[in-house]
Amino acid sequence: MATQIFVNLAVSDLNRSVEFFNKLGYTFNPQFTDEKAACMIISDTIYVMLLTRTFFQTFTQKEIIDAHKAIETSIAISAESKDEVNAMVDKAVAAGATIPNPASDYGFMYQHSFDDLDGHHWEYVWMDPNGVPEHQG
Repeated sequence: MATQIFVNLAVSDLNRSVEFFNKLGYTFNPQFTDEKAACMIISDTIYVMLLTRTFFQTFTQKEIIDAHKAIETSIAISAESKDEVNAMVDKAVAAGATIPNPASDYGFMYQHSFDDLDGHHWEYVWMDPNGVPEHQG
């Protein structure tokens, strides 16, 4: 079995978050979705668990940050092209996301990001592996 990745995010309104990510084209696994959590499918091996803040808190004794005020992680997802990066960010903005920074184009790599409804930072990236400059070290 391939390694699977589950990114866990605390959300303030689970239904609103599910609706937001549905607008971006993501689907959810009903087997792992209920009133406390929703399992968003990124790929065959990558999932994002959207957890109500109360449920998320049962997994830690640490304070859960307000992602509108602080950042703990940046979720980066690859895209097939620059156009796909822009299309995903455009969908996110239309669904209520905010743009924290302008897109960055390095020639061999293009990235653009948004903050979702709960302030979590998402970055979509296209990269041409044949265009990556050789490491000078």
